[in-house]
Amino acid sequence: MTKAWQKYFEIMKEVVQKAEDTQEANLLAAADILTECTKEGGIIHLFGCGHSGLVTEDVFWRAATLANVHAIFEPSVAGINEITKSSYMEKVEGMGEIIVDYQRIAPPDVLILISNSGNNAVTIDVAIEAQKRNIPVIVFTNVEYSDFLTTKHSSGKKLKDFADVVIDNSSLIGDAAVHLDGFEMKVGATSTLPTIFLLNSLLVQTCDNLLQQGVTPDVYYNGHMTYEIPDAMVHNDRLIDKYFYKIRNL
Repeated sequence: MTKAWQKYFEIMKEVVQKAEDTQEANLLAAADILTECTKEGGIIHLFGCGHSGLVTEDVFWRAATLANVHAIFEPSVAGINEITKSSYMEKVEGMGEIIVDYQRIAPPDVLILISNSGNNAVTIDVAIEAQKRNIPVIVFTNVEYSDFLTTKHSSGKKLKDFADVVIDNSSLIGDAAVHLDGFEMKVGATSTLPTIFLLNSLLVQTCDNLLQQGVTPDVYYNGHMTYEIPDAMVHNDRLIDKYFYKIRNL
């Protein structure tokens, strides 16, 4: 008999496989955008509310990832403290302009926005402000779930409607995986894992694009490896100095 934890593994493997099978064209298109941004000295900004912010943190100042990646942490919607309040704040329109202004996002920068539902007002506002400034927008969302939901934004649109490229995380409606006998609700979140797979694969492809074009990407060594590899610490420190005044959260 299949145990509950095994059911979760099976479902998540299917979700990740679906993402791999269906998102290649979108990943390659997004990688081209990030490649040009990086070649021109731009910053790859990432933003998401609540648990979507977890994904941005996974690739910011992280070993084996591009050093020009910047995760925007907006405390009022990050969901790391006063978490029930943040669920209200992420629905407040008008904050997007403030966030984009404060972070000084401008070409040749790129903005990656993450929202499983694609229905949070703040993230949509950020996308709208980016479009006004001719900043490319890449969106990670669950297209099926987004279409299922009624929009909450005054524009009548979802986040994906403001994207230059949409990458579908292919997760499940309701962000829940496993049905347990005798329990009405499904358990086991589904959206974070495929989004992390997709985002990291996007950055890997971007690094390969840069190398194919004769550009060496700026990538951090793991902090522990700075004690094992000669000059690794010097390498990381050089990247910190390069981006310290370009990335607010560095």
